[in-house]
Amino acid sequence: MIEAKEPVWRQALSGAQILFVAFGALVLVPILTGLNPSMALLGAGIGTLIFQLTTKRTVPIFLGSSFAFIAPIIYSTQTWGLPATMGGLFVAGFLYLILSFLIYLRGVSFIHRLMPAVVVGPIIMVIGLGLAGVAVNMAMGKTGDGKIVLVEYQTALLVAGVSLATTAAVATKAKGIFRLLPVLSGVAVGYILSVCLGLVDFSKIAQAPWIAVPSLVAPQWNWSAILFMFPVALAPAIEHVGDVVAIGAVTGKDYTEKPGLHRTMLGDGLAVCCAALIGGPPVTTYAEVTGAVMITRCYNPVIMTWAACFAVAMAFFGKFNAILQSIPAPVMGGIMMLLFGSIASVGLSTLVQAKVDMHRPRNLVIVSLVLVFGIGGLSINVAGQHLHGVSLCGIAAILLNLLLPKDKEPVQDAEPEAAALGLAD
Repeated sequence: MIEAKEPVWRQALSGAQILFVAFGALVLVPILTGLNPSMALLGAGIGTLIFQLTTKRTVPIFLGSSFAFIAPIIYSTQTWGLPATMGGLFVAGFLYLILSFLIYLRGVSFIHRLMPAVVVGPIIMVIGLGLAGVAVNMAMGKTGDGKIVLVEYQTALLVAGVSLATTAAVATKAKGIFRLLPVLSGVAVGYILSVCLGLVDFSKIAQAPWIAVPSLVAPQWNWSAILFMFPVALAPAIEHVGDVVAIGAVTGKDYTEKPGLHRTMLGDGLAVCCAALIGGPPVTTYAEVTGAVMITRCYNPVIMTWAACFAVAMAFFGKFNAILQSIPAPVMGGIMMLLFGSIASVGLSTLVQAKVDMHRPRNLVIVSLVLVFGIGGLSINVAGQHLHGVSLCGIAAILLNLLLPKDKEPVQDAEPEAAALGLAD
């Protein structure tokens, strides 16, 4: 356990600041997916404490709601219901545990060989673009499936446009710690505009109690939801490695050695399982918190303990939960358009940074098939269970990477894409 050298009040203040930095993204995930924001706060707080226990409180990391699961949660909830979705998310957490064990036995290099950038990149892109239509429908004032009109078209576009513009402006123009709050800024401005336009129903806020115990959602076992959700954890699990390396670069310590990447992966996986057990979204390491740690130079992991405790306490404020759930759909739709596109861009960036040569037939086949399978909506029935979306893409990408022969020489041609597929004249 690390001895705290700074006053307790300063630790608590720094912890509150960390939670504030992570807050926008943390509660955005349940708002977008229809989950209970209080459960997200509770899951993040308990999950962070579990992570600290597993890593012996040596890593200054806060776990918040994972964006990678937004689109899968929306689809799964609409298809199989919330309890089955929680069951799928609980099992998805076991992928972290499996990877933790493999890292312990074989080292980090084994994971990169099994899931290189050419596998992870297109999967992330599918996660971002798979439900882009949901964001567009909400921005136009409809429900995510586009069947019900919630807000008049012109009004909805105005609110969505203002929310989107605010988020983009803060992300590109803000300075210091404020640049870490683009989503929260977009929600705040969009919400204020919605209030002025009479789009916010205050009756539920008035009826909500000040203190309320969050409603737990028990997971149910559903093979379809499990097979769909399990591969989704591939992307955030790989991202976990990068986040641990990044926070180590900020603090000047190698956390992959001590406490060890297998311990950090184990802590993240146990936290995901715990969040699903109580009905909250999966949690993951937060880049926003790494940025805040870099700016504030608060390297003491005890600060994350305070942030986790504050998150747990806020989960019991009923009025706060009601306010979050009163945010109109166009506000979320405007932000989701940027958010889903950003996730897809991360997948593209993964390919670029790893210098994946798309002139090589092998890489072109893997990326092309994964994108078409995912965005095109291909569904395959295996033993009575349907594989589609991210689940199908995850399995297909790994199998293609293992089965396709390695390229020996790069293709040199004036039309490399055509040559790679054997279509050149």
